[in-house]
Amino acid sequence: MRFVRFLLNGEEGLALDDKGELVGFAASDPRYTGSLDTAIAEGTDGLKRLADALSKGDRIEGEIQYLPPFAASGKIICVGLNYRAHSAESGYEQPDYPTVFARFTSSLIGHQSAIVRPDMSDTLDFEGELVAVIGKAGFKIDKQDALDYVAGYSIFNDGSVREYQHLTPQWTVGKNFDATGGFGPAFVTADELPKGCLGLTLETRLNGNVVQHARIDDMVFGVADLVSILSASMTIEPGDLIVTGTPSGVGASRKPPLYMRPGDVCEVEIEGIGTLVNPIASETVA
Repeated sequence: MRFVRFLLNGEEGLALDDKGELVGFAASDPRYTGSLDTAIAEGTDGLKRLADALSKGDRIEGEIQYLPPFAASGKIICVGLNYRAHSAESGYEQPDYPTVFARFTSSLIGHQSAIVRPDMSDTLDFEGELVAVIGKAGFKIDKQDALDYVAGYSIFNDGSVREYQHLTPQWTVGKNFDATGGFGPAFVTADELPKGCLGLTLETRLNGNVVQHARIDDMVFGVADLVSILSASMTIEPGDLIVTGTPSGVGASRKPPLYMRPGDVCEVEIEGIGTLVNPIASETVA
């Protein structure tokens, strides 16, 4: 099942992506059965009921605005330094525990929306990443059971303002500028993909040029590891996002640095999930 959240003529809606054709409803439609945030809280059965309802909907026609698949994730947990080559290029020793920081929903944008380079810095960098979406609550989860708690996956571009990321030992500010977190285009349920997305390839392209290319298998801490480790200290809940880290090739580590600039287009593609595309725009202050 592949779910897409969108705006059409100013109204939010939800659709199934059936081989590139979107079928579903606007939120005002009497047949609308609720949001993806609500359905995922009901587990696999909730997602199946939602998919069945949407499959009986209308073909979505017209120019839609893609929205981040989830609107109300309680936690957006990002993992840094999760590919050895990226840790090395960034000048860090490979940590033996996940490097964790938080994203906030206010920083998120959907597929085809612009990632905004803030006026206060020109160090806006790309980071293509896999997102694991939690499907049921759990605490102190064994690694062998961890993937049972993952409902599905999506794609992220963790747009990072490097100048502000490294002002302090905590990366929060540089990772949470408005409109820097590309997320989407779809939420794909786990049953459509290999377990933990192992065997899949992630590729980031800037203006059509490949800047990152890696296998998901190259992660130091795989999806199952992350679910188990994170749940040892906090209860993970339906709709929580784990943004699993980026491979090597980021702009800050290149000589000279390669940062995203207004007019650029950044694409993040993960096999079996899709391609997240975001143009880069300048900040405009009213």
